[in-house]
Amino acid sequence: MREAFEWIGDNEWSLWAGLALILAIIETTTLDLVFLMLAAGATAGAGAALLGFPVLVQSLVAIGVSATMLGVVRPIAKRHLHQPITERTGVAALIGRRAIVLERVDGTGGRVKLAGEVWSARSYDGSVIEPGASVDVVEIQGATALVFAAEGP
Repeated sequence: MREAFEWIGDNEWSLWAGLALILAIIETTTLDLVFLMLAAGATAGAGAALLGFPVLVQSLVAIGVSATMLGVVRPIAKRHLHQPITERTGVAALIGRRAIVLERVDGTGGRVKLAGEVWSARSYDGSVIEPGASVDVVEIQGATALVFAAEGP
């Protein structure tokens, strides 16, 4: 029994590393980044043990790193991981957007500036819309935006 305690005293880093591994495995089931931050603290404790610091210092290092990770790194990481998913992408995201008429738009053609790009356009209802007017995109057919004269600002 005494030999086991001597081995632990000589290899404290392995206990910290084992704890870090267990915490990292637990994180895979929770996916909340709490246990991962605690695992980082345990890894720091292992580093302190490898440098030969006493158990009290190892524990303080592990607690300090864990607290910093939980208070600073975790909120930032959660913000980056939980960004809202855009519902519409590609040309579907252009429907409902506002555009500016560059060349007269009617039922047969015209040009608008939409999302920073020049698009061919046709008026949705066949009306004539003069350059400089604002229009709303109702539909996209191929490379042509079907637009309607915008109401309001």
